[in-house]
This record gives sequence, structure tokens and C-alpha cells, in this order.
Amino acid sequence: MVRLPVIIFCSLFFLAHASNVLAAQGVSDVAARTKKLNALIDEQWQYSMRESPEAATSIGDYRYNDRWSDLSLKHVEEVRKATKNFLARFRAIDTQGLPDQDQLNHRLMVQSLADDLESMELKLYEMPVDQFAGLQIGLPGLVPSMPFDSVKHYQDYLKRLKALPMVFLQAQDLMRQGRRDGMMPPRFILEKVVEQCRSVSAPAGLQSPFGQPLQSFPEGMSASQRARLTKQIVHAIDHDVRPAYARFINYLQKDYVPFGRTEPGLWALPNGDAIYRYQVRHMTTTKMSPQAIHDLGLTEVTRIENEMTTIAKALGFSDLSALRSAVATDPKLMAKSPEAILEAYRNYIAAMNPKLPELFGLLPTIGVEVRAVQAYREKDAAGAEYSPGTPDGSRAGIVFVNTGDFAQRETVTIESTAYHEGVPGHHMQIAIAQKLQGLPLFRQNAGYTAYQEGWALYAERLGKDIGFYQDPYSDYGRLVSELLRADRLVLDTGVHYKHWTREQMVSFFREHAAGDEPTIQAETDRYISIPGQALAYKIGQLRFLELRDRAKRTLGERFDIRAFHDQMLVGGALPLDILESRYTDWLNGQLH
Repeated sequence: MVRLPVIIFCSLFFLAHASNVLAAQGVSDVAARTKKLNALIDEQWQYSMRESPEAATSIGDYRYNDRWSDLSLKHVEEVRKATKNFLARFRAIDTQGLPDQDQLNHRLMVQSLADDLESMELKLYEMPVDQFAGLQIGLPGLVPSMPFDSVKHYQDYLKRLKALPMVFLQAQDLMRQGRRDGMMPPRFILEKVVEQCRSVSAPAGLQSPFGQPLQSFPEGMSASQRARLTKQIVHAIDHDVRPAYARFINYLQKDYVPFGRTEPGLWALPNGDAIYRYQVRHMTTTKMSPQAIHDLGLTEVTRIENEMTTIAKALGFSDLSALRSAVATDPKLMAKSPEAILEAYRNYIAAMNPKLPELFGLLPTIGVEVRAVQAYREKDAAGAEYSPGTPDGSRAGIVFVNTGDFAQRETVTIESTAYHEGVPGHHMQIAIAQKLQGLPLFRQNAGYTAYQEGWALYAERLGKDIGFYQDPYSDYGRLVSELLRADRLVLDTGVHYKHWTREQMVSFFREHAAGDEPTIQAETDRYISIPGQALAYKIGQLRFLELRDRAKRTLGERFDIRAFHDQMLVGGALPLDILESRYTDWLNGQLH
């Protein structure tokens, strides 16, 4: 052993001691900043729940079940200021050295708040009604998500019904400001909003969509309590809710619908091109240009139609057009009844459930139900849609299926849609996210459209990977569903970027048929009403497929589909660029 001089030894001792002190201070500083970040994340989440009582209800937070969101112009400014404040406070936190998960939480929160501010700057809040996401259907649409297992919950509901007229008054203020700013939806869309309002408000009392909670009461509630609550809620429906709808209809007809814009595309709005660029970026979580998306759509349409042609010829048809015509006119491929449609969905979901362990390690623990979409929405609703359950499982997830005009609905797409909306699609992904440990609530309940819809479209193909779609017509239906999502890339960019008319959209749709006529008409209006949303499906699906193919090439025989899928799901919904970054780290880890 070599002995060091005393002076050198003492210097090294003090240097080591100082280093240890600094290291301890660094650890302490990281812990303090992490604690500060998590406290701010929780503060922002609590604020968002107070500001969005409907969102709170939908995820099982029932603290604000007696109120609606404040839509007043004054409150919009208050929310804008609060959002700016939160953003500044998050940006002031130094994340260097923080654990990776905390850095990601910070990045996602900053990005989300900045996105919200941009939306407000573009004044999108000034157009609160359309026939797909407007408050006129959103208000009754919340009812199935509300709990009715106690007297208090019924009393909360009664307060909400009595407060509903104020929601419409506040919305009218937003719409008046929108009219002054030129922020107007298309007139023909607004005419459909009027019809929806009539459909919602026409049934009285117990028959109203708002009367649904009175159809059954929880066990243990006394007869006198039931009678009292029934009387009070029916009175609120007939003396508060329905008159509020009537006044809103009057406002729409006299002061709003006549001034709706004449062109369907966003480009017709002031700053419309900037609004569409925002919508594309927001919905796809990519930097793709509208032109690039349009071109991708045309490429995908060609590819999918070639696959459909292969099936057509295998079935004995001369070409794809002949198969399409046969499907559209074959009574055996049309729904026999509303209940038959619902049963088909239930059967496909039930058949998929036992196959899930072959594909996933993570599995949902929350149940899923299949129900018919509400009658007042049948004319405009999509073929099916998913409504999440609560994390504790007290309310199951719901696949709402449109059974309206059933005799005109083809059955060939039911199998793919059941996988999309149920398992392994929306229900599975969202139910797993809601229960992920170690993630803050804003991550468990994140709703990035490109991820969620991309996953659900990816899930449709998984059925084929494990041997489903045995009926060639059902496999054709799978491609019909995929073609619909490819058509969307062309149609959404067509109307909002290339200035297509509605007639051009319908013409392209029919030429590249992706469903029956009711679907074509409803989908066309959907792309006009909710710009950019329809782009998310195909772009997200292609990203999942690309990541899987890359993992297969890289890992070869070591590739495990269960491990890949769990990695895709374990972070909850994410922007596609962040998903890919996390995936790359995982893939590199698999190589060592």
C-alpha cells in the first residue's frame, strides 16, 4: 500500500466530504422539485375537475354532480388567465435531474396547457353547437354516466336540471360573440341542430331523455322518496328543461341559423387556415401537413381497394364494384332488427375476450355493455361509439350502437366495429389506462385522439391476426371499415384545405364506398362539423403498425407480441411522438 502525505490525505478527505454534501443537497433539491411538480399537477387537476363538472362525472368524480360548466364570456377570460398562470408556473419548474416519469408528466402538462391556450386564442369556444358534439345533445348524453344509487345523487341531478336553462343562456352569449367575430358553423349543420333540439325536448316527463333515471330506482329507496323525487324531476323537466330548449330553438331560428356560413370548410372562417392547421396538429399529434395527409389518404385508398378486389374475385365477382353492389342489395347482409344488431356486437366481444391473453399481459378489469344509442341521436350518430366506465368498475364501459333505420344497415362491418369500440379497442385501452399505477390522474384519463383512435383501428386488424373474420364477407367488412378511415384523410383535408363542396365529398365517398348510404351522409357531416378529428384514426393506426414491424425486424425470434402491446398501453394515451420516443427506449432495452 502506498502511503499519501498527510496534507494530500486531508485535502482529499475534505474534497470527498464536500462532494458528499453537494450530492446530498442535489438529492434533496431533486426531491423538492419533484414534490413541487406533483403538487402543482394535482392542483391543476383539481381545478380542471371543478371547471368541467361533466368531465368529472364521466370519470367517476361525483363532487360536482349538481352543476354544469360555466360557459359565460366572463368565465372564459377567467379560465384563460388561470391557464396562463398554470403554464407559467409549470415552465418555472426546473426538471433537470428529475425521474424520467416526472419529466414526461411535466412535458405533457406544458404541452396540454399551451394547446388549450392556442384553442382559446383561435376562439373555437365561440362555436359551441354542432350536431355531433353540441351541448344540445351533450347535456342529455351525460345522463347515462351519472350515478343514481342514492337520494343525494337524485337531488344533485335535480339541481342540474334546474340549472340547465342558464347553460343555454350562457351558450347564446358565446354564439352572439361568435356571430360578431364571424365564427359561424355551416348553416345546413345548424338546421340539423334545431331538429335535434326538437327531438330532445319533444317527449315530456318520464318519456324525456332526462327522465331516464326515473325508469328504475335503487333498492332500499322508500316508496315516498321515489314518489317525491319523481314528482320533482318531472316538474323540472317540463318547467325548466323543455322550456329552455324551446327558447333555444327560437333563438337558433331567428338569430343564429340564418347567419350560418354558406361554405362547409374551415377555410371560410376568419383565420380559417390557421384554425385547420391547429386542428390537424391537435388531433394527429404530428407535424404532417394537410397536403401530405391528403396524399397519404389517396395511397391508402388504393391499397385497401386492391385488397378488397382480391376478396371480391375469391367470392366469384368480376370486380370490386360487383361485390359492392351485391352487398348493398343482399337481404342476408342487412340487419333484421335493432336487437339483432346489438346481439351481434355482444357476441363478437364475447368471442374476443378469451383470446386477449394471447395478445396482452395487461388486461381490463372493468366490464363493458352494449346498448342502443339514444333515439334522439339516431339520425346523426355514428354507427357505434364508446363511453368509458369508472375506474372502480361501478359503472361499466358502454358501446352505444346506432340501430336506427336498421333495415338499411349492412351487417358486414359489425365484427370490426365491435373490436374497435369494445375489445381489444377503446374499452380495453381506456379501462387499462384508468387503472395504471404510478401515473397522475391527468395521465390515466388522457384523451389524445390519434393514440386512442389509432389504437382502436389497429385493434380491428388484431382480430384477423388471431384467426377471426372467418366469413369472407366479414373480412370484406373489415376492409370497408379501414377504407372508411382512409377516405377520411382525403375528405377532411378535401373540405377544409382544398375547398371541396359537400357534393364533392359525397361523390368521392360513393366512388370509394366505405359503408351504406346512411353512413356516408352522417360521416360527411361529421367531417365538416369536427375538423381534423377524422384524421386521427389512420395516422395513429399506421404508427402502431410501423412500431410493431420495426420491433419484429429488430428483435427477430425474440419479438413477443404481448410485451410489445403492453409497452404500447402501459403509459396511457400519449402524443404519437412521445409514444415513439418511449418505444425506442424500450426497444433498445430489449437488445441488451
